[in-house]
Amino acid sequence: MNVRITQIDGSLPNLALMRLAHWHKSQGDYVNVTRQIDPDLFEPRYDRVYASTIFSFSEERYKRFKLQWPDAIVGGTGSGSAITVEDVIGEDYASYDYSGWPDFDASIGFTQRGCRLKCKFCVVPDKEGKNRSVNTIYDIWRGDGHPKKLHLLDNDFFGQARNDWQARISEIRDGAFKVCLSQGINVRLIDQEAAEALATIQYRNTKFNERKLYTAWDNLKDEKVFFNGVDTLNNAGIPPKHLMAYMLIGYDPLETWERIWDRFNKMVAIGIEPYPMVYNSRRKDLKHFQRWVITGLYRAVPFDEYTPWVEYNSQLAKSQRAA
Repeated sequence: MNVRITQIDGSLPNLALMRLAHWHKSQGDYVNVTRQIDPDLFEPRYDRVYASTIFSFSEERYKRFKLQWPDAIVGGTGSGSAITVEDVIGEDYASYDYSGWPDFDASIGFTQRGCRLKCKFCVVPDKEGKNRSVNTIYDIWRGDGHPKKLHLLDNDFFGQARNDWQARISEIRDGAFKVCLSQGINVRLIDQEAAEALATIQYRNTKFNERKLYTAWDNLKDEKVFFNGVDTLNNAGIPPKHLMAYMLIGYDPLETWERIWDRFNKMVAIGIEPYPMVYNSRRKDLKHFQRWVITGLYRAVPFDEYTPWVEYNSQLAKSQRAA
């Protein structure tokens, strides 16, 4: 068969699509992995087309894809479809093809699935269920000839049984792996033993070029427990400047700009790097704030002098006068 596999969104390789690619190649099929929505002139006629979309903000790309490929099999949380890769290739097939992502040189995967928390805005508890271990570090690493760089997608690394995460930490440390935990650690649930374990490994950012751990502060009411966790990490030798904290904005109906600034300023004051995550994609004001922060301009330009924000408010004022 001729097979097209399309990754509609997401910056990292998509594990489900990597499994599909490997499975089809093992059947002797031709596989084209692409991020391109529209077909080009040289593509063959496909016997089967797959795609994955993760994020709701990719809705327009997803709609465009479905216009081009109406019979495609599409999965992922952004598609609204319940179909999974296991429905296509079975539960037990666990091999991955990296060739469709040639610029990615790390190894990617999960050591655990599930999460101890049940945040209302998050799909993980419903999608993955209770915490459980699924892979060792050596199950994930591609092996000799590949960099000892691991991109772990665990949503709750320390939520797996203590002896399991201890074993994974030992494998990372003893194998001299650099590891990125980009999905974040639950700083609200961190204890001293876990913090000390993290301090012994080479944790890195997504580019693997600087020390970085990822966590989250989504609710103002979690302030005390959040900073207790930050203190626990600091006492173990992981300073706040090594932390990036995702901060959910646009979800709480009681949220105000004052409350957003309160979280933001308290993190910046001690060296934590905030990363706003806008829940409501229609909130253009929050999108401007997000862009100002993640570009790092907050370190140099006050928000009220940030050009896109100034222009947005100017246009808004004109619209209100016209109305």
